[in-house]
Amino acid sequence: MTRQDASDLARRLGRQAEAVCRHYLSSGRRVGRYWLVGDVHNTPGRSLYVRLKDSPNGAAGKWTDAATGEHGDLLDVIRESCGLAAFKEVVEEARTFLAMPQSRPTPPITHQVPTLHGSPSAARRLFAMSQPIAGTLVQSYLHERGITDLHGTGNLRFHPRCYYRPDEHVAPEAWPAMIAAITDLDGKITGAHRTWLDPTGRGKAPIDRPRRAMGHLLGNAVRFGASGDVMATGEGIETVLSMRQVLPDMPMLAALSATHLAAVLLPDTLRRLYILRDDDAAGDGACDRLVDRTNAVGIEAIVLSPQLGDFNEDLRTLGLEALRGQTRMKIDPRDAARFMEPAA
Repeated sequence: MTRQDASDLARRLGRQAEAVCRHYLSSGRRVGRYWLVGDVHNTPGRSLYVRLKDSPNGAAGKWTDAATGEHGDLLDVIRESCGLAAFKEVVEEARTFLAMPQSRPTPPITHQVPTLHGSPSAARRLFAMSQPIAGTLVQSYLHERGITDLHGTGNLRFHPRCYYRPDEHVAPEAWPAMIAAITDLDGKITGAHRTWLDPTGRGKAPIDRPRRAMGHLLGNAVRFGASGDVMATGEGIETVLSMRQVLPDMPMLAALSATHLAAVLLPDTLRRLYILRDDDAAGDGACDRLVDRTNAVGIEAIVLSPQLGDFNEDLRTLGLEALRGQTRMKIDPRDAARFMEPAA
């Protein structure tokens, strides 16, 4: 089949875009002029939107995944939702749907049931599409927040045009973003956290919700450093990276919210855990629950509290030396000797 033939077939499918979506993306639903679904694998959700009618902004059948930036037409939908590998099979499936004559007799196609990766799959694709943070807006953003030592931050990447969608009725906008890989205890990516950035590098993007997570979060975290017998965990990425400025070699986890901090899964090797508390009611509750969990399995839990709202505020307002001094006084002397630079 020529490229022109494939384009013609995609246009024919576009004329029946809603019927195609109902058949191949049955987990979604129509909202206005679009069909919304989780991803091209037919996972429930609403990050992927398919245009149902021709408009000045695009032809019917064109789709974009707002979570990953991927896009395509209805032939791509058929290929991914049916788990078809060969383009010939995609064409035959499309012609069958359109009740067109087959190009030649073929045996019935046994459709491979696709593995529904869902949001974790989209998260892995988004992370793979992003780039290392050195020399990017992510580095500028973190430097503005006092975070300059970025060794061991391979789980952070930069995406120059990551889609942000305010709600399902509005077309997405593209903003630069910091992408953080959320991983399980084995290091497998289960989700991604997006922090949309102002193009100037001076803070987050001026949008309603500049931070969003996708994928399987419960129990998992953004991890910095290999698991060991001593670790630290906190809510936000910036909070954890702020403490890594004074404890650069201590493995740390960012759980991304108070709820997830209380439920974060910890390695069997762990013997002492520092909990980086945020100074609010949610932070108090999360710390209490996590202390109870760790004590129940014989892990020593030490809660570290900021002087201000959180440790990044301490770093930016009080300075690195003040944060280093207060940390040295609060942690176990063995860990000060092991993870901190000697006092000047």
